[in-house]
Amino acid sequence: MSNTPNQFIPADAPFAPEQAAALNAVLGSANAQQATWLKGFFAGLVAGEQGFGHGAGAPAAAAGGSAPLTILFGSESGNAEGLADRVKDSASAEGFKCKVVDMADAKLADLAKAENLLVLVSTWGEGEPPSRASDFYDAIMAEKAVKLDGVNFSVLGLGDSSYTQFNQMAKEFDKRLEDLGGTRIYDRVECDVDFEGPYVGWANGAIAKLKEIAKPAAAAAPVVGFGSGPAILTPVAPAYSKANPFQAEMLKSINLNGTGSAKETIHAEISLEGSGLTYEPGDALGVIPENAPDLVEAFLEAAKLDGRENVSFKDELSVPFGDLLRKQLDLRTINSVILKKYAKACDHKELLKMSEDREKVKDWAWGRDIVDLVKEYPSSLRAGDWVSLLRPLSPRLYSIASAISAHPNEVHLTVGAVRYEAFGRQKKGVCSTFIADAWKEGTKAGVYFHSNKNFKLPADPATPIIMVGPGTGIAPFRAFVEERAATGAKGENWLFFGDQRYTYDFLYQTEWQDYLKKGVLTKLDLAFSRDQPEKIYVQDRMRENGAELWEWLDKGAYFYVCGDATRMAKDVNQALIDIVQEHGKKSEEDAIAYVKQMTKERRYGRDVY
Repeated sequence: MSNTPNQFIPADAPFAPEQAAALNAVLGSANAQQATWLKGFFAGLVAGEQGFGHGAGAPAAAAGGSAPLTILFGSESGNAEGLADRVKDSASAEGFKCKVVDMADAKLADLAKAENLLVLVSTWGEGEPPSRASDFYDAIMAEKAVKLDGVNFSVLGLGDSSYTQFNQMAKEFDKRLEDLGGTRIYDRVECDVDFEGPYVGWANGAIAKLKEIAKPAAAAAPVVGFGSGPAILTPVAPAYSKANPFQAEMLKSINLNGTGSAKETIHAEISLEGSGLTYEPGDALGVIPENAPDLVEAFLEAAKLDGRENVSFKDELSVPFGDLLRKQLDLRTINSVILKKYAKACDHKELLKMSEDREKVKDWAWGRDIVDLVKEYPSSLRAGDWVSLLRPLSPRLYSIASAISAHPNEVHLTVGAVRYEAFGRQKKGVCSTFIADAWKEGTKAGVYFHSNKNFKLPADPATPIIMVGPGTGIAPFRAFVEERAATGAKGENWLFFGDQRYTYDFLYQTEWQDYLKKGVLTKLDLAFSRDQPEKIYVQDRMRENGAELWEWLDKGAYFYVCGDATRMAKDVNQALIDIVQEHGKKSEEDAIAYVKQMTKERRYGRDVY
């Protein structure tokens, strides 16, 4: 994408000026998924199946779609779902009749009838299925699960190698599909947080193998301008994305916590001027961080290296090592993969033995970074060795704290700066302190948007919503309420917010009190854990209001939670089940089923981390 629309439609094309301008605007801002869809759409038109102004109905598949392909996904934050849609576009262009199925809606009996199956699944928490996929996971892992004889399959996993059970779901689904009689036609691929490259390789390889087996009808000729070739198509004008972020200016950065607070929470207002980008409440903003200069210096000192040395990196043959350390390489993450590679490179036998035990690695790595590793297990590795050993520095996703309807050409974040001491050194979160310390007002950093279909406002603006967001979990609910205020939505809004102290940590206090006064916010319940001898949390306030909360749920309210996944979200989930059981007069089993059904219907949204 560029600020000036590209001219894709030549002057002599058979279009009126206003039509040409409209087409140029669309084509100039199309992302990869949209461009691929347009290829299939126009190919269907060229094939003569449909034409403009000739009746209703969807466009014909680009290739006639004689070979069926089921694309099954299990997604928590939207990555697996987004990639499933991209696979559909790519496979449709190669002649397959595709059906994309959310595991929340999947039935094992239907899957047994699938001839060809591609599975994309993320791993949540410590080796768990995504919340919307839990029922399907239980069904397929059951002892009496239906056989899948004759089903050709391949699995793509999405995960984070900093967690102990890296891509556990992909491993389990891959094995289970084979155990049930399926035929693996392309080896499982396990993606880390930087998943684009592995995904492209898997999609191309799996679709090519399926073409050999299934022999779909030949694809129609591609539309000029979008290219042909491999299954993963490249659009003429790439959109802003993780690989091509928009350089956004910081307009305002404010610490929301009062003097005396133990916390530092940054309210960041970021300009989208000139980008053409937009977003919806519930989406996240990806921020491209840089390592802090003091962390880079500490690493170079520990490793006895000079950052001015030139090294090869990707397609560049001569890059200053110090620049890579600042902008491209992860100096914080330690996992079993890195430890094993490091131990082998340095011949540290004790470390190599420990790297084989994921639980020991998890315990040892807590609070440590790469500087600690080098100090504890010294080495003589050169700069080039480190380039191949370290993980890429990944973007961080933050829940968006604004509605674009209320703040045109802006996006706001609510970011808790992470700072602590461990193993004799001051440590800090890479991106949170990049935002707090380095991304000054008037300077720019790379950003992109990430959509999460599982965390959206109800389609009906009259539907009531209940929001539980302690700490920085308040961010998306500020966006929700701003959107409902700006659009005049009639639905009731109930917010549960909590933090440590009312005086210092009531984030966006005047805004909430103003919304309450105006009637935009129907109810506001607060839990400040350290303002009294006993700790009070948001789940405690939920239980105190259990009868009314059930009344809201019973009349169709949507329920949302955002924040810490380790404890808070689990405690809130249990409180929700208990409230449904007690006040809905249900058995424990029926209450659990009720909450699961809310998740399937997207009435229960979780944005937890």
